[in-house]
This record gives sequence, structure tokens and C-alpha cells, in this order.
Amino acid sequence: MSDIPPPEFSRKVDIREIGEKPLLLSANAEECAALARRFAIVAIHRLEAEVSLEREGPVVKATGQFTADIVQSCAVSAEDLEVHISEPLTLRFVPAGTRRRVEAEIELAPEDFDEIEFTGTAFDLGEEIAQSLGVAIDPFAVGPMAEEARRKVGLLNPEDSGPFAALAKLKKQGD
Repeated sequence: MSDIPPPEFSRKVDIREIGEKPLLLSANAEECAALARRFAIVAIHRLEAEVSLEREGPVVKATGQFTADIVQSCAVSAEDLEVHISEPLTLRFVPAGTRRRVEAEIELAPEDFDEIEFTGTAFDLGEEIAQSLGVAIDPFAVGPMAEEARRKVGLLNPEDSGPFAALAKLKKQGD
């Protein structure tokens, strides 16, 4: 038995059933709450995606867009920030064992990124959208109260909080 929890936003796609119409995926309230816990943010009010799938033999190229409305904490003041995210998606699903291996340093083209292996005839498009959301969340987002919070603790400008700020204070004390 595996200790890995199931994906919060699972949407399995069988490559044998891929049609020409784009897929519309939408997370329900329970899935949004579980994803918010996973990404350690206050809330996810909406997560939706529209994705076109194109099969190239056993490989599936997925292109589209996802949007999300989230609430996250300001990195400085901890106030709640309403954030809208809208990002393009470009994914390639490849059968396990066929992923391109890179032995030397090379220049990568956009189609070389986000190559996901799958086994059997299905892959989890929902989980890849969830992971794309996780990458799109700005961990250092700041809100309008950030400057006031910095001022209250004596961080008036970036130089006051940089890596050498403590050394500068020690030097001033020694003078």
C-alpha cells in the first residue's frame, strides 16, 4: 500500500478517446480546498482550464490555458491577497521509457519542456494543471500593507534588510 495521497484534482485522459474538441476542466470546491492546503495558500476560489489535445502516435501534445482565482498571504504583512492567475499550458505526454534523455548541456526549445511520462493508455491532465498552478503562484507576493509592515519593524529600504545589513549595523556599533 502506498503512502502517496491521490491527486487533489485528478482528470484522467485515455489516449484512445481523444477527440477534436478542447477539454474543459474545472475544479470543484472540495478539490480547490485540497489544492489550497497542498500549496499552503489561504484559498483557491476557481481553477479552470481549456486544453486541446493532439495525438502524435503514442505521444500527446496538450496546449491551452488555465486560470485561477486564489487568495494567498502577503510575504511581508501576511494580509490576504486576491490574485488572478492566467497562464498558457504546453505539455507533452510520452509513454514511459521514451522521454528524451539529455547527456550534455544543450539549448532547449519550448517544446522540450514539460514532458511527462505515463504508463498504459492514460495520463492525469488534472494533476499536471495543478502542478502548473503551483509553479505559477508567486511565493513572494506583496500587498499594499507591505511597506507599512516593513516600516514598523525598521526595514525602510532593501539595503536595510539585505545580506550585509547586520554587518553594517555591527560596524556602526564598533565605530
